[in-house]
Amino acid sequence: MKILLTGGAGFIGSAVVRHIIKNTKDSVINVDKLTYAGNLESIADFECNERYAFIEADICNRSAMDDIFAIYQPDAVMHLAAESHVDRSIDGPAAFIETNIIGTYTLLEAARQYWNAQNDDKKASFRFHHISTDEVYGDLEGTNDLFTEETSYEPSSPYSASKASSDHLVRAWQRTYGLPTLVTNCSNNYGPYHFPEKLIPLMILNALEGKALPVYGDGMQIRDWLFVEDHARALYKVVTEGVVGETYNIGGHNEKANIEVVKTICSLLEELVPNKPTGVTEYKELITYVKDRPGHDVRYAIDASKIERDLGWKPEETFESGIRKTVEWYLINQEWWARVLDGSYSRERLGSN
Repeated sequence: MKILLTGGAGFIGSAVVRHIIKNTKDSVINVDKLTYAGNLESIADFECNERYAFIEADICNRSAMDDIFAIYQPDAVMHLAAESHVDRSIDGPAAFIETNIIGTYTLLEAARQYWNAQNDDKKASFRFHHISTDEVYGDLEGTNDLFTEETSYEPSSPYSASKASSDHLVRAWQRTYGLPTLVTNCSNNYGPYHFPEKLIPLMILNALEGKALPVYGDGMQIRDWLFVEDHARALYKVVTEGVVGETYNIGGHNEKANIEVVKTICSLLEELVPNKPTGVTEYKELITYVKDRPGHDVRYAIDASKIERDLGWKPEETFESGIRKTVEWYLINQEWWARVLDGSYSRERLGSN
């Protein structure tokens, strides 16, 4: 099978590329615009692999998308390309509207034109898998509920609103045009190759340099943490075995408050890097509470029973095993993240309007 994967130089996308090339016989056509968070070093091991191709292109460019479909003749699309950082969406929502909504629309139309030109067998087997987020569902504050595939949409940020819009477009193209689509909504991912604007890598790298560990508000915002390699396995399951028109929620069964995550990282660093930066007695003394994010959702939690029941997927990593692997990866792979930090991102506070 040939899979056209958008956003394959990003955090989750690169994990999917690595999973497919290492564990299957399928081919990947990786289409990525290479924005600030795209990093080809995350998949450098495969650049000469005969089952892998990379094309630098913008999903908003219709003629480029048409050319890619015509040249590579994919059997499926896995659409991960997106602007994804909530804080950046607060500071500059326009890029999120452009990429996440207009880009998804453009890709859907290119896929539909390509799909309509196929024979009946190819049309029947084709899949368009749209990868989304649990943030479209809004906030579970004050409840013991879990997000299910039937939970209504109540996005809180420009980012989650743009992803909700793209989800609706994908479902509409299935309902109106018959395009064989699937949607997945995942909880917070973490793991190796994560761009350091996100909570876990930011805390690791700041702590190693003796910098403040900024925690929003009281740090009691709860997220369900999903190891990125578990997520990659789930996404491949969905595109190859999922039922057209269905939505699958993917979660790690690991609800943790942000402050608990930060303190866990501090404890691991005490063990793994006992020689601390000058002036630091304990890593946890670097924790600094800062003004909360505007519109910050208090709790997300995924009910992933459907994908386990229907497709046989469940996470292999606990939070404890996954966070240790993540911290160890950053300690071993300083060359990767040092080059990332040489670029445009300097770990500054974003989204504090």
